[in-house]
Amino acid sequence: MSTSPHIRLSELTSSIARTINDGFGNQHYWIVAEVTNYSFQSSKGHHYFDLVEKASSGTQIIAKMQAAAWSQGHDRIQEFQRVTGQQFRNDIEVMLKVSVSYHSSFGLKLTLLDVDSNFTIGALELQKQQTLQRLVAENPGVIRKAGDQYITPNKEKPLPRVLQRIAVITSSSSAGLQDFLHTLESNSFGYKITIDPFYTIVQGEARADLIYNKLLDVYNSGIPYDVVVMIRGGGAQTDFLIFDQYPLAKIVARFPIPIITGIGHQINQTVADMMAHTSVKTPTKAAEFIIAHNRAFEDGIVALQKTILIRSQQMFLKQNKLLADLKSTVTNKTQLLLNEHRSFLLKAHQTVVNQSGEILLEKNRELLKLCSVVLTRPRIIVSTQQHSLANMVGTIKLFSANLLKNQQSYLAHHKTIARMMAPDNILKKGFAIVKVDGEVTSDPGKAENGKNISVILKDIEIVATVNQKKEYDGKDFIV
Repeated sequence: MSTSPHIRLSELTSSIARTINDGFGNQHYWIVAEVTNYSFQSSKGHHYFDLVEKASSGTQIIAKMQAAAWSQGHDRIQEFQRVTGQQFRNDIEVMLKVSVSYHSSFGLKLTLLDVDSNFTIGALELQKQQTLQRLVAENPGVIRKAGDQYITPNKEKPLPRVLQRIAVITSSSSAGLQDFLHTLESNSFGYKITIDPFYTIVQGEARADLIYNKLLDVYNSGIPYDVVVMIRGGGAQTDFLIFDQYPLAKIVARFPIPIITGIGHQINQTVADMMAHTSVKTPTKAAEFIIAHNRAFEDGIVALQKTILIRSQQMFLKQNKLLADLKSTVTNKTQLLLNEHRSFLLKAHQTVVNQSGEILLEKNRELLKLCSVVLTRPRIIVSTQQHSLANMVGTIKLFSANLLKNQQSYLAHHKTIARMMAPDNILKKGFAIVKVDGEVTSDPGKAENGKNISVILKDIEIVATVNQKKEYDGKDFIV
């Protein structure tokens, strides 16, 4: 076993951590690097990525470090994305403010503290973004962002079907104006378009108020322009700063007449472009757009004319066929109906004649029968009633004699029962009458012990005193 001097790994990493943290712990550095291996944990708001520096060839990596962004860095990345419109992702070069730290388990790492938006988009682009943010913030409900587009009242105004009278805001010496006019005047469709120029300076950041005032002049003229066109020739990027100014962009967004911009830029859009109804690259493209718009209207009218002619012919043919079919149907149906009704009337006439004769004969026979009945029925009824009265008188006489005889028999029977139930006959049969306190009773409860009672037999009355009472079931009784 080796006895060489050694230390544990944790001791070494702790020593490295102390050395690095002592040297870099309170230091912050702005660095420029490219982002790779980027990942984001949305639930925690943590960003993980590598920062690399490549050689001028763009392929060889000459420096690389792991980096992360926590809560502060996450907020700065969100601000960076909001201001620049650029997603924080792989393969973008950024300027970052970082701190250096070392952890025994996770090793050496940079922590993102800030992102320089100006480095990414440049000062001019930053100014434009600030203007766009201000337009949205200070005009709520009027100017709003939808995805990458800005929705303004000017964008939402419908273009007239035909653009015939146009106000043009441009420089009197602009080559773009000549291109615009030449394209309109030489259009192959022969469209006649009235142009009213409103000349002004169209470059210089501080001269945006001149274009602003020209728009007011267009509005105050009272002329019902179909569109307003803002044009200028090409130029350097700084030449377009005039169209990024807040007051000008605001009036473009709110202007009551649709605005078409063609200010000669080939790459980026200005803020005025984003606020206007339609944005094209050049003055020539603006003129072509107007011609194409009018041509679309003409094509629509021609197509509609053709459609109307075709549909009219189709409808006439269809209606003629329907009328012919209807005429034939009406003629045939009418003839059939007349024949059917004629046949029906003939049958009905014959039926009425035949049925009328039969009905009259039948009614005549019924009248003759009724006359015979009327003549003979009264005599029969009188004879029948006389016979019934005679029978009734005989029946009454017979029943009255029988009734008297029966009633006499009932009276004799009741007399016999009364004599049999007389007290003297009862006493003769061996029965006795019991009196308690001078009253006849059959209730044994009244004959109490020690009570005087009278027992009446056939020829004698026995007076006794009750000494004993007992139950009697009648089994020993002998008649």
